[in-house]
Amino acid sequence: MKLSLQDILFTQGFGTRRICSGLVEQGHVGVGPQAQPCADPSSLWETEGLVFTVRGERWLFQRRAYLMLNKPAGFECSHRPGAHPSVYTLLPAPLRQRAGTAAAGVQAVGRLDQDTTGLLLLSDDGKFIHRLTSPRHHVPKVYDVTVRHPLDAAQLRRLLEGVVLADDPRPVRAAGCDRVDDLRLRLTLTEGKYHQVKRMLAAVGNRVEQLHRSAIGPVCLPADLAPGAWRWLTPDEVKALAGGALS
Repeated sequence: MKLSLQDILFTQGFGTRRICSGLVEQGHVGVGPQAQPCADPSSLWETEGLVFTVRGERWLFQRRAYLMLNKPAGFECSHRPGAHPSVYTLLPAPLRQRAGTAAAGVQAVGRLDQDTTGLLLLSDDGKFIHRLTSPRHHVPKVYDVTVRHPLDAAQLRRLLEGVVLADDPRPVRAAGCDRVDDLRLRLTLTEGKYHQVKRMLAAVGNRVEQLHRSAIGPVCLPADLAPGAWRWLTPDEVKALAGGALS
């Protein structure tokens, strides 16, 4: 697919079409691996695999954005946060402003509480987001949980058999529950209820002290992705998560 350079910058989140046109005309944009200067906003370029630079920063054209972020504590998964900064401030401005989709910018695929850390996926692909958040798909999510009181076999058994939460008479079960040591367990859930891990542990007489999400479906948080850092998902990761349901 060919687009004008102005429209390429617009879809990738570099501002309004007028701003993008100005960036090109003022010589701030280079195209190709060698960042060849181009001052014509209307020049057409093949977008597949296109590399370009804006003010010296290298970008690869992405028709849709699929990202992972290692969420640190103290950030809210909201564009309008309350007492804490937004997790979106950890991303470059173009990713927050991407255009040409139903909702400008990337959106978190589900949420993590402000004190919960770990793997957060973000995208501007509505079908992808729905695939991962819809209860009917039962996408597993793995949490590393540190609790206040020592764990016993009865608590683990109840988590697997199901506990009743205040807002739903139907039991909520963990898909997996592995004790790491007296105060730590690895919990796998296939639902996404509000404060689910904390409420499930409270229901069995314990309390969550630390909560970290380490995996979503087949994708694990890399050990070398520092808290607050992000990266693009690989094409294989996107396909594995989407289950073939790409837009």
